[in-house]
This record gives sequence, structure tokens and C-alpha cells, in this order.
Amino acid sequence: MTHARRFLSSVSFRIWDAKYRLKRTDGTQEASIKETWRRVAQSLAAVEDTEATRWEERFYDILDDFRFLPGGRILAGAGSGKAVTLFNCFVMGTIEDSLDGIFDALKEGAVTMQQGGGVGYDFSTLRPAGTPAHRVGGIASGPVSFMAIWDKMCATLLSTGARRGAMMGTLRCDHPDIEAFIDAKRESAKLRNFNLSVLVTDAFMHAVQRDEPWPLLFPIGSSEETADRRIIMRAWPPDGTPVPCQVFREVPARALWRRIMAATYDYAEPGVLFIDRINDSNNLRYREQICTTNPCGEIPLPPYGACDLGSINLTRFVLHPFHDNACIDTDALEATTATAVRLLDNVIDASRFPLEKQQTQARATRRIGLGITGLGDALIMLGLRYGDEDSLRTAADVMQSIRDAAYLSSIELARKKGAFPAFEADNYLKSPFVQSLPRTIQQAIAEEGIRNSHLLAIAPTGSISLLADNVSNGLEPVFAFHSRRWVLAEDGGYEAFALTDYALRLWREQFQDRPRAPAFVAAHEIAPTDHLKMQAAIQPFVDQSIAKTINVPEDYAFSKFQSLYEEAYDMGVKGCTTYRPNPVTGAVLIPEKDAQNGPHCCSIEREGD
Repeated sequence: MTHARRFLSSVSFRIWDAKYRLKRTDGTQEASIKETWRRVAQSLAAVEDTEATRWEERFYDILDDFRFLPGGRILAGAGSGKAVTLFNCFVMGTIEDSLDGIFDALKEGAVTMQQGGGVGYDFSTLRPAGTPAHRVGGIASGPVSFMAIWDKMCATLLSTGARRGAMMGTLRCDHPDIEAFIDAKRESAKLRNFNLSVLVTDAFMHAVQRDEPWPLLFPIGSSEETADRRIIMRAWPPDGTPVPCQVFREVPARALWRRIMAATYDYAEPGVLFIDRINDSNNLRYREQICTTNPCGEIPLPPYGACDLGSINLTRFVLHPFHDNACIDTDALEATTATAVRLLDNVIDASRFPLEKQQTQARATRRIGLGITGLGDALIMLGLRYGDEDSLRTAADVMQSIRDAAYLSSIELARKKGAFPAFEADNYLKSPFVQSLPRTIQQAIAEEGIRNSHLLAIAPTGSISLLADNVSNGLEPVFAFHSRRWVLAEDGGYEAFALTDYALRLWREQFQDRPRAPAFVAAHEIAPTDHLKMQAAIQPFVDQSIAKTINVPEDYAFSKFQSLYEEAYDMGVKGCTTYRPNPVTGAVLIPEKDAQNGPHCCSIEREGD
């Protein structure tokens, strides 16, 4: 069997060949995807002190047939001999509010991106535009102006090659430049290598609900004149300690909220991150303050934190698909989860790190981000319509099984290899998420410790889902059963591929031309509130966060759209991202009937794999 026939679609071969196939300097290359799996399994098992051969086979077994899909940097880099990181993305250090600090942070980002990692930054520490820079006698230009420098850096580093740039930029909802940040991407040429999110606090949401004025403020520098401005104590990055802040002006909270919503409605950004909820639920809230996330939002991280990602392909665990007795093979799912946790834990020891601070942070906490992909297809194979109550219960049950298996595996790893160095049992066990675990698991953590501070995150899986014969992406529904995908090529150009969804192809193999079952629904056929309900149903079983795009029809009323974000807050999710068709962002994945010319170079579909 040749390597080309190993894949069921030409795009899968193309993704493997362009992104993950090892091509050596001597001109040789991997002959098949099986060689890629063997390289990854062997490399990650090599860090085991004993039984490396046994673990190599265990790792290979879960990689075989795309049952477990490691993050793209792992697939591309493990065992390659290249000076690259195996981590998909990083949150960078706090940006010091000085020219030296800004360009030091820019350099760290450039070094990290050069080795293959996406980056996330919080720009809230930079003083607002128009304020005096007393030390040099100048006037500050504000955070949005400096973001443009990062954007150029990213475009320059990744101007060719088969990966798109990936950066997250965040700003607090009470920063005086928040309105400029909200409107930053109204022009289609600006900040195209960034995803943007507003850090929304509980206080702001309460002010919105009560129609109160909202102060925009910034910390007072040691040599700054405060004049007659009002002073408020406000928790501020990097450590969340309350500091005196001067109020620049006040705006109606509802007007600012509406401005965020209008921008998101018009061009899909900025998203919102409910930052107090993120920090309150953090397993390590006793030692770290989180101010931003990785580029797609599923991993909230402290300064120099890293994403160690992998996804379980749920389509491979559906028994008797499309039949009345269709079900999830829970035993196999839990066994795969346990092995995947060990594989991702080994990545931390096998990987290079662009910066020493990143290595120190990763090895102190040993965070991993195990998630799922193929949920939309798996639900179809189970005969469940995405968003219906039965589908929500099933998805929650699946995620609960993965959660418990992952935590038990990490406890077992701690027994054999030791708990993560920053583990403090009493403080860790006080985390709201840890307290939601079964009592037996909490007791085991108290007795044995745990190897990884965090274990679960649901990432977007655009490229690796295509690699796995075009299964649905992450926890998303099927985007379209027939679509046209524009794939970024190694020469920087785009190549178009016609796609057929995995579940539909499997249906046709079994039933030929029989009409599709009612469970075959695409993203645009699902009410936005049902998208949100799926995210909310799964979040209680995910200790980090979820990358979810809520598809909104073009004719969806703005009043309903705005309410959707308020519902997201009330439902307990950690962030919200929507996409309504618009002329600014373009698309990489287009329904076949709407296929047209290639996309804008940086669409909303920005997975870091």
C-alpha cells in the first residue's frame, strides 16, 4: 500500500506532506503516515526511565488510525532533530511599560515564533495613548500602536511556509484605550496576525446589568502628577495586586458593552474572556495570576506558560455507527485517555523551549491540554442532533469519562514519577474544579499528589482533523457536508480542495444513496443558543477552557446577538467567540455552493497546529 492510499482524501495527504511529514536534509523523507507515528512514539517514549519499548508501542497504538491526534508541533517536531519546540503556543511575559521593555518582549515573541510557537500577550500594562512618558519627555502612543509592530514581526517571520501566524492580544475592559482596541480591526489590513479579546471582569458585567457608569483608568506611576483625577484601587497585572489607578474618564457600561458587541457582530472580533472566572477557577490560583490566553483561547496561562496539546478523535470510539445500538466504547476511550496523558506529560521532558523561562514554568506545573475532536461527526454516528438535550447529555458524559480517566492517570504518574514541583496539596485541593471531582479522586490526590496541574482543554483542530480524513473540528458541529478548503502551501500560496465530511462518507459506504438521517445537521442549521449550550455543557468537565466558534447567521438580529454573550456569562463559560459572515475576515472553509476565490491571508480559523 502506498502512502497516498493510506488517506481517504487528497487533502489529508496534502496536510501530512506539507505540515507533518519529516523531510530530511539528505533528501529522504518519511514514506508513510505510519513512519510519522513511529517517529513520534519512539521519540516521546525515549524519556522513560524504564520500559521505553513498551511505552513506544502504547503510544504508537493510540496514534494508529488517528485515534489520538497530538498537537501539530508534536507531530512535526518530535524526533525530527530540528531545533523546534513541541509546544503549540505560549503566553509571553508581562510587557514592561518602557521602550526597552516593549522591545524585549517583542524579541522574546520573535524567538518563540521562529521555533514554531504561537504567542499570547496582554497589552494592558502599556500606558494609554496621549499620556506623558515622563522619563523621556515624550507622549505615549498607546498599546494598539505597539501591537502593529508585533503584527509586522509575525508577518515577516511567517511570510512563507505552510503555517499561519498565530497571536493573541488582550486588553482589560477598564483600560483607557479599550475603545481603540475594540475598533482596531475594522480596517481589513490591520492586525491580521492577531486574535483579539477583551478581558471582561465580573465588575464590568455587573455594571452592564445595572446600567452604571464605568471608569477607564490606569495605574499611577511613581513620578506622575495625578492633578484632580479621581483615584481608585484596582487589581492590575502582572500579579493582580490592587494598586492606585487614576480615572481618565467614565463611560456608560452598557454603551461600552454595545461597542464590543457591534464590532464582534460586524467582523467577528474582539472575543471576550471572562477573566475573573478564569482566575477564580484556576487550579493554581494560589500561585499565579492569569492575564491572557494562547492564540485560540482554550489555554489561559500565566507569564511564560505553554500549551501541550492533543485531542482524542471521538469518531474512532463509536460502536455500530448509524444503528439503533450505536454507543461510545467507554472502556477504550478511558484507556486511550490514560495513555494520552502519559504521552503529553513526556512531551514536557522531550521538548526544546525557545526561552529558559518557558522551560522553568512548564516543568514547575507540567500543564497539559488533552481535548477532543470529531464530536460533531460522533454525534451524527450516534443518531443525535447537535444541540438537542440528548446530545448535550452524551457530550457531557463523554467529557466526564475523559476527565476522570485523565486525573486518575495523572495521579498514577505522580505515584511513579512524582507530583509537579509547584504542587501544594492543601491549596490545590481548594480549587473549585478539583472540588468538583469525585471524592475518591480528591482523596487520591491528597494521598499521592498529581503529576500535572491541569489536564484538559478543547482546542480547535483544523489541520489535524483534516489529516484524520476530515472529521469535524474540536467540539464543533460539522461546518458543511460538502465544502471547499483553501490550504496554505509551503510556497506561501493557497491550494483549493473539495471536501466531504467524514460521517457522510461513512454513511454512504454503508447505505449508498439512502436519504441522510435527521442527525445530519451542519453548523448553519443549528441555533446559536444551541452552539452555546454545547460549550456550557462540557465546560464543567474541562479544567482549562474551550475554543468554540458560535456560528451566527448573517441576518441574525443584533439584539439577539448581544444577548447571546450575556447568556454565555450567565451559563458559566470562560469566554465566547462568534462568527457572523462579513466582508472583513474572509474564510478558509467555504460551503461548496459559496466557493469563490481564495481567502484573506489570515482568516478567523486560526488553529496553531
